[in-house]
Amino acid sequence: METPKHSNNLPHIFVTRSIPEEALAMLQDSCSLTVWKDELPPPYERLRAEARTADGLLCMLTDRIDAALIDWDASPRLRVISQMAVGVDNIDLAAATARGIPVGNTPGVLTDSTADLAFALILAAARRLPEGERYIRAGKWRTWHPTTLLGSDVHGMTLGIIGMGRIGQAVAKRARGFDMRVIYANRSPVPEADAAGYERVSLDQLLAQADFVSLHTPLTDHTRHLINADALAKMKPTAILVNTARGGVVDSAALVEALVNRRIAAAALDVTDPEPLPVDHPLASLDNCLIVPHVGSASIATRGKMARMAAENLLAGLAKKRLPYCANPAVYGG
Repeated sequence: METPKHSNNLPHIFVTRSIPEEALAMLQDSCSLTVWKDELPPPYERLRAEARTADGLLCMLTDRIDAALIDWDASPRLRVISQMAVGVDNIDLAAATARGIPVGNTPGVLTDSTADLAFALILAAARRLPEGERYIRAGKWRTWHPTTLLGSDVHGMTLGIIGMGRIGQAVAKRARGFDMRVIYANRSPVPEADAAGYERVSLDQLLAQADFVSLHTPLTDHTRHLINADALAKMKPTAILVNTARGGVVDSAALVEALVNRRIAAAALDVTDPEPLPVDHPLASLDNCLIVPHVGSASIATRGKMARMAAENLLAGLAKKRLPYCANPAVYGG
């Protein structure tokens, strides 16, 4: 279902999902809008059809913005792409840059919300909270017992962070309140992390030492299936894997095998591969795998800020101004 708001005198924007009203209000005075109202994203062919007459796209990470869509013949009026997300791996940045189209994203704003969720997943998986909730609802709670639903401590344990960017550092900051030892693996040193007393180690060292492995790396050719069967085999059998980065960083088939055979204790996932995860996927049937539906930034304040940033990027691009938050700065020649 769509809600069109057209004016022939204004640039036309296709918004690929309902977003907070405040952000839409920022656009309505200077743009004509078509907002895709369905719960599911627009099918690719519909997205291409809308892009053909659009001056700008306000899109989500679930939308495939590829070279075929960006091509001049496919979208001759397209001037700006604004994504309401930090990651832009669903957008062909090279194609957009080659055509001179700036691509906006929403960095920074979701750092703390995502870090909060990552730590919530650490706690929930360690103390087996989802299993406890299901235990009660199934009518199994008949008495207190000294061995019922024993979990792992979090305080005093070792947290291994793969990818020590803003979110990784925010998670490490939260770990301090639990007296955790924090180690990290990153392709290059992170002076802020080193100054804070976090120890940089190799990936193999991190996997061998960490009681909790938390992923905060972007999805690239280098990081796809970074956590594969070999990596999982190097983790402690008592370790818990937490992923709030991108689903493709983890080899899902290898994770299923590791969880089924108790090569690791548990996993807690905000992102999956595939995503959304089919209800009949093997991961969904495992008691030692906690899965939530990509809600890392799902707070009212954070999503509102993300929408406003996306609108700001869009308006700047239409006005031929530099985007405040640009994912392909090379488009400006510097």
